[in-house]
Amino acid sequence: MSSIRNPVGPESSTVYWRRRLVVGIALLALIVVVLLIVFRPSGAEPTPSPSGSSMPTTASEGTGTQGTPTGEVVACSPSSVRVVPVVDSSTFANGEEPMLSMEITNIGAIACSYDVGTGAQEYTITSGSDRIWSSADCAESPTENVMTLEADQTLATTAFAWNRSRSTPETCQGPEVIAGGASYHLTVRLGESESDGSFQFILN
Repeated sequence: MSSIRNPVGPESSTVYWRRRLVVGIALLALIVVVLLIVFRPSGAEPTPSPSGSSMPTTASEGTGTQGTPTGEVVACSPSSVRVVPVVDSSTFANGEEPMLSMEITNIGAIACSYDVGTGAQEYTITSGSDRIWSSADCAESPTENVMTLEADQTLATTAFAWNRSRSTPETCQGPEVIAGGASYHLTVRLGESESDGSFQFILN
């Protein structure tokens, strides 16, 4: 017992006590690790990571729109949805293709849901009383996309190019239209909502 309390060796007793303290701490740490492994709680639920906000959707064929996926909201009345035709310029040089799009605004007092998919969109170009071209003649795989439109929210569809050709319900690619200063008008429709006026532009 005296050798334990009073270590015997060539070095001072302080060195031996220091070594014993280090060994004791190491043994204690090893015991704690073993106990944690043996008695580790099982079936703990992982902390869920925050889900990302849904990205805005853009429909194909360059005629998509951005908005919020619909939840439990009432359907929009066509009269509460205002659509406005948009062309990227009012005058186009020879060979330059107009970029067409529309703005969609919920002018109602509450949020409501409305189909803004490509199947509901129609862009029509006229010149005088002559129907020149319609996107309905050229639709490929039209889609339905019911979105929630917040009150006073305005969405802009993705602009797409009109190649200056005529179309009919029977054919999308008709002859090229007359230019040289000719005037054309774009009107738009979204479901039962139609634009009040048209956007006039000149083709040179």
